[in-house]
This record gives sequence, C-alpha cells and structure tokens, in this order.
Amino acid sequence: MSARNIVIIGGGQASAVATRTLRRRGYDAGITIVGDEAERPYQRPPLSKEYLTAADESGLFLLPEDWTEAHDVDLRTGVRATKISAADGSVLLEDGTMLPADRVLLATGGSPRRLPDTHGDRILYLRTKADAARLREHVRPGARVIVIGAGFIGAEVASSARILGAEVTVLEAAPVPLARVLGLCVGEACAQMHVDAGVDLRLDTQVETVRQIGDEVVVSTSSGDVVGDVVVVGIGIVPNDEVARASGIDVDNGVLVDAHCRSSMEHVYAAGDVANHYHPLFKTRMRVEHFDNANKQAAAAANNMIGRETIFDDPHWFWSDQFGRNLQYVGHAAPTDQVVIRGDIGEPSWSAFYLRDGGIRAAFAVDNPEDIMVARELISARVEIDAARLGDSGGDLMELLEEL
Repeated sequence: MSARNIVIIGGGQASAVATRTLRRRGYDAGITIVGDEAERPYQRPPLSKEYLTAADESGLFLLPEDWTEAHDVDLRTGVRATKISAADGSVLLEDGTMLPADRVLLATGGSPRRLPDTHGDRILYLRTKADAARLREHVRPGARVIVIGAGFIGAEVASSARILGAEVTVLEAAPVPLARVLGLCVGEACAQMHVDAGVDLRLDTQVETVRQIGDEVVVSTSSGDVVGDVVVVGIGIVPNDEVARASGIDVDNGVLVDAHCRSSMEHVYAAGDVANHYHPLFKTRMRVEHFDNANKQAAAAANNMIGRETIFDDPHWFWSDQFGRNLQYVGHAAPTDQVVIRGDIGEPSWSAFYLRDGGIRAAFAVDNPEDIMVARELISARVEIDAARLGDSGGDLMELLEEL
C-alpha cells in the first residue's frame, strides 16, 4: 500500500491508538486527526472516577504536543468533519476545507442519549472532560445527587459522588440493573453494592419529567417526585455516525464494518464506539462502547489501512471501579445463557461464567481478575468446559488452560 495521507475523523481513544499504531508499524507518510473537541485526545474512563473525584489529569492525555510534533502528526482540534468524498476519499471540513486522503478512519465515538424536553445547567451528562468539570462543581459533601440510569456509567458516577460525600439517589427503569447484560442474579448483586454503599437505589422506576426550578432539580417519576441539587443522566450513548450517513456509508446502530474494520466505502474504516462490527468469534454484529475495544479495534484498523491484514476477533473485555470494588467482564453473553457462579456472591470476591452449548461465552468477576484472565483464553479457544469444574471454587482454573 502506498498511501500518502491518512485522515482520522475523531479525537478520542481510538484515533490516538490508531495514530500510534501507524507510526509504530513504520507508516511514515501524512496523518491528520480531525477532532471536534477543543482538547487534545484524552482517556474517558477517568472522567467518572479519578478526574471527577480529584481533578487528576496525570496520564489523561494520549497524544501530548511533543509527541505529535516528533512524529509529524497534524492534529486539528475544535474542527468538525462533515463528509467523505466517494470519488477520491477526500474529507470535507465544516469550514469548507478539503483534506486529501488515501485512507480514512471514522473514530467519531458516541454522544449521550438525552432526555427530551429537559433544560438547565444542573441537568448534566457525562461524556467529555468539560462535562466532568461541570459535574464536579456540584458534587460536594451533603449535595443531593440524582443519577438516572444504573448502568456502568451511572454506577461509577454514584460511587464517585459517595466518595465525595454526596447523598445519592439512583433511578433505574428496570426491575434489576444490568440484567440484560449480566443476568438476574448478577444484576441483583450489583444492585446490592449500591445499597451497601448508602445509595438510595430505586428500581422499576420510570422517569416522567425532569425540571430545574431555581437551584434545585425535580425529577417526577412513576413513584413520586425526587428533589436534588443536580441530576446526572446516564442512559447510554448513540453512535456519532453523521459523517458516515452524509457520505453514503452503510450504517445501522453505528457504521457497519467487517472483521477487518472496513466500511461499505472503499478505503474507509471505522473503530471504537461508532463501529458496528461483525465478530467472527461470536458470529454476530455488535457495537461495543468500552475502552479496551477502542484500543484493540483501532490497532486492527490501523494495521489493515496499511496492508497488514488483521482480523479483529478480540473477545472484548472491560472493567469498572465502583464503591471500592473492581468489576471485570469479558466476552458476549445472552440472557438465556447458563450462569455458573464460582464462590459466594456474598463474599468479597466471586465470579460468574456464562455458558452456551458447553462453551464459555462470557465471564464477570468482582475483585477476581485471575478468573477473567482464564476465561478470556477459554472463550477464544472455543472448547467445551465442565460446568461443575468452573463452579468449584476449590479447584484451579489454570488447569483448564493447561488442558487446551
């Protein structure tokens, strides 16, 4: 491949990893990053944890100025791309500038799903560094923080708010949080973590309206009003696929890509939260919104952009720190999968394995990273596993790996 210029649309984790991968792989021609945020690329996971609680920026930024200068990367912040030309691959910017490109990577990420008809500076979403800074202004000892949504972001915000001494109420529409992803018994265990940490967790609660009245926010729900000083809405994200749509690229819950991260337009790739990829290991399409996925998928896309054929078949892994506990998940489970618990859910550390057709599809663990490491290998190996051995907390899971 003899690309003279690669344009990366998006200024987040995936764009930074793709850029570093390209340079490590010896690609020495032009790289232009176009990001609509004013900030240089930075990590998002700390926004709901270390950066929210302590404004800690150490290690936050991914492409420092000295690095981009030394590696001849043209980083354009505060700039929005609007369209990719099907004729020659050039990228049109909002100000009318055309950037020539032989390869384009869509790494535009996602945006928070928003509640309709809600306005006010105390009704907040958490996606950017600026969002975290605004939220920190309101989260202090004694503050009444309302979190809408008990998913992983909502739970992390609730945890950080409790660390900062706030009173926290979490409103969740489902009877059990995360049941669709983790199943009922594991979802109930996650709910108990909230309760044990002093969170007022209200399940099966439908939010009807959110109104800011002076310095207070009133959330009207199916079970009554909740009044707080600030509301954080964490009900998922939607993929930023506007550039792809405007360019005629196939989209469906994100940019549709194959196992090589290739989109329907020649020489255009996608990675990270915006990419709805075909996963050859699980034989289905999925759009994954996690840090590790952005890293590994961006690296795979970068390799493919410069002719180093790479299939993206990572089993997917993510972690979450909540209420002093470390939660990890690997794989892709379905609600109908068999759940095997290893250990006692009431103990400090335990694990859950999700089985289908005799093989492990996923695993979840609390303060038990070793089990996740083993599960990751077993998922990739696609072998049948004895459920009784998985559930035997006195056995050595490493023996299963040695038998592969």
